[in-house]
Amino acid sequence: MKRFPLEAIEKASRKKLRDLQLARLKWSLKRAYERVPHYKKKFDAAGVKPRDLKTLADLSKFPFTAKADLRDTYPFGMFAVPMDKVVRIHASSGTTGKPTVVGYTKKDIDTWSHLMARSMRAAGARPGDKVHNAYGYGLFTGGLGAHYGAERLGLATIPVSGGMTERQVQLIRDFKPEIIMVTPSYMLAIADEMERQGFDPKKSSLRIGIFGAEPWTDELRKQIEKRISLQAIDLYGLSEVMGPGVAAECIETKDGPTIWEDHFYPEIVDPVTGEVLPDGEQGELVFTSLTKEALPVIRYRTRDLTRLLPGTARTMRRMARITGRSDDMLIIRGVNLFPSQIEELILKQGLSPHYVLELSKQGPLDHLTVLVETEDRTAAGKLQHDIKSTIGVSAEVKAVAAGTIERSIGKAKRVIDKRPT
Repeated sequence: MKRFPLEAIEKASRKKLRDLQLARLKWSLKRAYERVPHYKKKFDAAGVKPRDLKTLADLSKFPFTAKADLRDTYPFGMFAVPMDKVVRIHASSGTTGKPTVVGYTKKDIDTWSHLMARSMRAAGARPGDKVHNAYGYGLFTGGLGAHYGAERLGLATIPVSGGMTERQVQLIRDFKPEIIMVTPSYMLAIADEMERQGFDPKKSSLRIGIFGAEPWTDELRKQIEKRISLQAIDLYGLSEVMGPGVAAECIETKDGPTIWEDHFYPEIVDPVTGEVLPDGEQGELVFTSLTKEALPVIRYRTRDLTRLLPGTARTMRRMARITGRSDDMLIIRGVNLFPSQIEELILKQGLSPHYVLELSKQGPLDHLTVLVETEDRTAAGKLQHDIKSTIGVSAEVKAVAAGTIERSIGKAKRVIDKRPT
């Protein structure tokens, strides 16, 4: 079947790519320093100027940007263009304070659409495919990011958005899309609804699922692929850096998202010291934008924990699957754990992927309860044992009835903290 051709930059030599990155990095630093007072203040305080960047390694001399910087300059203080050049504004949910606000020029939207199209092509999209887009539309970047990318690639785009799960299934049955774009947790809810309607998920028209917007494990990938009979592909992005499409997995290898390094320069740093770590070492992912006009980001700390790996299907480097977020780490009685570690143990036992971690207090001590949907009390007991032996923390595992745990229509909420503040 006919396929979309690759761009030359996707197969360019590492030297050519580094030369392009250096030129674009100089441009981005200069733009941030001259047009955003917040960056000028931070650069000056750190004793650096854009001209101090002679090599890619010199980027480590420049200060980090964090979510707090965007909140401190709320709403538009980080914009590098006047408002008459801004054609789109997105924002985070702001559930933990002021939302982070991002803006786009016409060229930024064009770049974003281009990279989302590239991501979808990498995921295996073909001419003539129909795309069922179940990412949420609105201030969240997922829905419109996927929409513009699919249209840029020339695909028939079905803008369903999230929610109305019964209708999602009906449209999949009637329109027969080949591709679905959605969070992995909501894909499971759609599969549940398919079965409720007496429709075998394996017999749907879906060939490819492009899943992002929340961390997910390889065990969950295996379960989704087995249950729905499609290729589950990882998509990575975050609003502050652009939105979805910062990196995308290639269907040829399915070995971690390829970072589109011609537009974003990645680093891995020690989450505590901020020291830059060599490729292959685990740490916090940091991005610097190379082409953004409205909202350049310089050394933005994503809080996502991963590793940088050599390119395989493309010349550009890959990122390993996100193992968690430095700010999502739970400390239970002195033991560090991430929700993804619990998920992996749950799925290895073949239990339902619908689970919740509840944190509470038993006297002065933290207490972890894992709610998982199963009727098998023996399996629940084994999971409790596995959590203790593998992670090193004692947890109470409660088996609850199927359908008890609330289904996500977007990003799944895995942790409920009931500890007194």
